[in-house]
Amino acid sequence: MPMIRPSTDLRNNYNHLSEFVNQTNEPVFITKNGKGDTVLISNEMYDRLIGLEELRQQVLQDLIDKANRAIEEANAVGWRSKDDVLAELLSEKGE
Repeated sequence: MPMIRPSTDLRNNYNHLSEFVNQTNEPVFITKNGKGDTVLISNEMYDRLIGLEELRQQVLQDLIDKANRAIEEANAVGWRSKDDVLAELLSEKGE
């Protein structure tokens, strides 16, 4: 269950909150005037999240690069319809 604490706890109970996020690697959601305001996480969790985001961006960029190369190759040799490709594959199989 997520820990949700008012912003005054940052001032009054910081050590407890810091211990909690560092021992559990769970976030603490901080509210201000009864509404969500910030999230307190450990350095370890922050590093993991940043690492995951960097990995996600790299994978996405790799996919975009591959798609662009495929489009360039298709433009270089000419586009073919799916029906033409299917007919060629079937003729290669002897059907």
